[in-house]
Amino acid sequence: MGDPKKPKKSYRRPRRIWTSDQLSSELYVVGSYGLRNKKELWKAQTKVANFRNQARTLLALTTEDRHGKESNLLSFLNRLALVKDSATLDDVLNLKIEDILERRLQTIIMKKMAIKSPLQARQVVVHGFVSVGNRKVNLPGYLVKREEEPQILVHLEVPQIAKE
Repeated sequence: MGDPKKPKKSYRRPRRIWTSDQLSSELYVVGSYGLRNKKELWKAQTKVANFRNQARTLLALTTEDRHGKESNLLSFLNRLALVKDSATLDDVLNLKIEDILERRLQTIIMKKMAIKSPLQARQVVVHGFVSVGNRKVNLPGYLVKREEEPQILVHLEVPQIAKE
């Protein structure tokens, strides 16, 4: 059954992690989105791969078997704002890792607040200055749903200089 203190991994690392092309592309993505380490990148890659695998298995089914499952997958991805309302399984197959990384709380805060760097946006989130709706969220990797996006508030207090 497994040890409850040690849950299964939520990511799969690449088979060859030391190829120079892969190293440079991963470093660019990690730097541009302000990820802490490559494990966060691999988690996002695994999520995209799982969505694409689900779409592939649905395409292999007959049309009457896949109708309900297809609508469930598309509505879930639509709630995450990864696909549009009129999306098909082909749109799910065209998902990229950047689509997932754009929906992270850290990235949305960086774009919404016009913060200078993704690392500064990460710091704002980790230090607890961000709330989604009426709850405080301090996870930079939190995937923001479409209906939660207008509810994001940043509680930064700017110090006032006393005028004498």
